[in-house]
Amino acid sequence: MLKRARIPRANKLNLADTLSKSAPYVDTPGKEGNRFLWSLTMTGQEYVRQLLNLPAKDVEIENDVSSLETLISALNDSDAVDYLNEAVKCLQINALRATVVFLWSGAIKKIRDDVFSCGICDVNAAIIKFDAKAKPIRKLDDLVVIKESVLLLSAQELGLYDKNQRTVLEDCLNLRNKCGHPGKYKVGPKKVSSFIEDLIGIVFK
Repeated sequence: MLKRARIPRANKLNLADTLSKSAPYVDTPGKEGNRFLWSLTMTGQEYVRQLLNLPAKDVEIENDVSSLETLISALNDSDAVDYLNEAVKCLQINALRATVVFLWSGAIKKIRDDVFSCGICDVNAAIIKFDAKAKPIRKLDDLVVIKESVLLLSAQELGLYDKNQRTVLEDCLNLRNKCGHPGKYKVGPKKVSSFIEDLIGIVFK
């Protein structure tokens, strides 16, 4: 990879010798054939973070990343997985507003799927109750044009959520709108953590 990156004199570098002298930043868990395997220690990870000017490691964020990765591994919907993977990448670099936007995108995709699975007739009846001007739904993609606030009310009407769950999801939608539209609002890590917990517990349960 050093050669591919055109690092000068890469083929003359004695990487094994360099790594063996790089304690406490690296450690070896063993060998693969005749070659040592190397991994970064916790000290090494912090050193790399400093070199790349990355935000300090946050235990709460690491827990949220782990929760999302566990969720992603259990999902089959490739579109939702793509959104959640983007959310994880944003969370890892402390891009919290982007995390909220991508995570909500994955959640609303799941909500649309669940609503549509209730049957076209029931779905149309529920939507019209809260938006008399809404166009009839014939296929899943038609739900994209339905206001997300109406979709949440319709999901409750269809029995997917109770009133308390719908209210929490409306709060999540409001947070997404604050993060997705230009403004001075900056979301904090605890708010994002609560947002993640709510969506996992309600939408992806």
